[in-house]
This record gives sequence, C-alpha cells and structure tokens, in this order.
Amino acid sequence: MSLSIGIVGLPNVGKSTLFKTLTKKEVDIANYPFCTIDPNVGVVLVPDERVDKLAELSKSKKKIYATVDFVDIAGLVKGASEGEGLGNKFLANIRETDAVLYVLRAFKNSDIINTLTAQAGQTEINPLKEKEILDVELILKDLETINKALEKPAKSLGHLGGPASIPPSASLGLVAVCKKAKEFLSQEKVLIDQSFTPDEEEVLKSFQLLTFKPRLYLLNGKDEEIDKNILEIFNKNNWQYLIIDIATEFEAEGLSTEERKDLGLPELSETDILIKKSYELLNLITFLTTGEDETRAWTIKKGDTAPIAGGVIHTDFKNKFVKAEVVFWKDLFDAGSYAKAREQGKLRTEGKEYIVKDGDVIEFKHG
Repeated sequence: MSLSIGIVGLPNVGKSTLFKTLTKKEVDIANYPFCTIDPNVGVVLVPDERVDKLAELSKSKKKIYATVDFVDIAGLVKGASEGEGLGNKFLANIRETDAVLYVLRAFKNSDIINTLTAQAGQTEINPLKEKEILDVELILKDLETINKALEKPAKSLGHLGGPASIPPSASLGLVAVCKKAKEFLSQEKVLIDQSFTPDEEEVLKSFQLLTFKPRLYLLNGKDEEIDKNILEIFNKNNWQYLIIDIATEFEAEGLSTEERKDLGLPELSETDILIKKSYELLNLITFLTTGEDETRAWTIKKGDTAPIAGGVIHTDFKNKFVKAEVVFWKDLFDAGSYAKAREQGKLRTEGKEYIVKDGDVIEFKHG
C-alpha cells in the first residue's frame, strides 16, 4: 500500500525547499512564483527504529522501510480553479494523492516575495488567509466536478422519460450525495470537515474530491513568529498542524544526532516528525516481518485482520490463510529469538479474526 501526500501552498511559502529537505532530491528553488513547473514526486522512507533493531536481531541482509510519496505541486494563487497562475493542471495533480499538506507562511523574512501582498517588503503574514485562498480554490474545483456528475444523471433521466423510468436505486443515491456535497461546497465548506454516512463517504471517495482528502497544516516559521491567536483558531477547529522552520531544517539536513544536539536542535528532525505524522494521517499502521533475507515494514489500515495483512505480502496469504504466528516487536527483540519468545509465552497463534496491531511481527501460515 503506497501513501501519497500532495504539498500545496501559495508561491514562495517554502514548498520546494521542504520537498528537497524531505527527499534529498535536487529540485529547483528560487525566489519567484511558479518556479515549480512540473510536479516533483519523491519517495521518502518512514523512519522506524523497529526495522533497525529487528534487522540487527535477525542479521538481515537488507532493511525495507515503509514509504510516503510526496508530490510537490506548483504554487496556487487566487483564481487557480479558473486557470489563473498555472491553474487547473496542478489542481488535477492533487487528485491523485491520498492526503493534502498545506504549507502556510509564518516566517517574517521580508526579502522573500510575499505573494499574499504581491510585493517584496510587504510584511502581512497571515496563515489563515492563505488557508482560506487554498480552500476556496479546491472548493471551486470540487464544485466543478460535482456539477459535471449531476449533469450526467439528469441527462439520462430526461432521456428515459422522467422519474417513472429511473433505473437503479444506486443512481438516486449518487445524486443525493452529490447534492448534499454541493450544498456544503456552495457555502465554501471543506467536505472533510462535514458529516457523511459511511455509504456517502464511499461515493465521495470515488470522485477523488480535493476537499474530501485528509489534510495536515504546516506552519512554516519559528515558534515565536506565530501569532498565538492563530494557533488558538487551529486548536479550536481541531485542524492538525505542525510548526516547522523549513529553512533551518534544510540547512541542518545531513547532520548527525550529536551535531544536531550541539546546535541546540531536537535529536529527531522535524521533517522526520512530519513524515510520521503524514503516515498516521490516513489511519495507517505498520506490521513487520523479519528474517535473514530481510526485515520489512508493511503498511495496512488500522483495524485490518490478519488475512488482509497477509494479502499485502502475497494473495495466497489472504486466500489460503491458515494461521498467523504473532509477537510484538519489542517482546521479540528483548527475548533475543523466536524460540525464546515462544518459551516466554510472547509468541501467539492467531486466526482469521485477529486484528493486527501496530508493531506486530507476523509469520503467516497458508495452505
């Protein structure tokens, strides 16, 4: 299962610098709008000490971590949904991602052109206004998608002679969900913040709507640069956010833990925290497999059963599932071997109904 995060924001807010820091990938960084022309995609490893420790225990030949795809999309501007700036093309790129990361300017460097005020030297820094601009552009694009969806059933119903000829009930359900979504969007409300039934959610997911994707907000700046009133609004609305000084992280990239300590920086880089947070955003967990050949992290949804988890490795593990040998990674590491873990009663045999836990080490048995 791959996880893809789209990085969006106004021009010059630090998106490409963040992307380069995350992926160690050379991308164009310059102090002018629309520096990013084509979306850059980078695969980023999810830091995981469990993989490291289990590989050490098993003397594995290789380690394979879970990954996140980060997609850096050109800066959006007001009117992007109607083609302003680089417009629709880049909104379409967001459709392919699982979640959206808003990068919002909180730093006060007046040398960097502020597209919110459109001039260098202007100092209005307003992450909430930037969020509002981004929200509106995504909302307008979703309205366009929903209106197109509503046109199709309407045309087919008219052709069939009206309500008496309406075919499957599924079409009626689709129309009702689209109308409900349209009402929210017309009020400039982001769909992910609204209430829908599980069935309605499935319909909306099929449209890959931009405002129905989970989102995380990154306030780019130092803690002291951010207005406490702004943070209160984020907290009050339960908007998930992180404060990261992207420029500092960019400069500190590649430093060892000791070097970070000497400079007064946290041991774990803030971009590592962002990667983990992004991974958690879609309610994903990790189970592990370990042996001489490899130690590997596997990505599944929280609540998945053992056969579903096995199916991520091979379809036979799901379709011909017999049982799973399960041990929590720390118990296995502390025991020193599978045999010792079994002696200590830490290694369990689980059946088809077992709900996999984050950090489980699993060996699947299949027919």
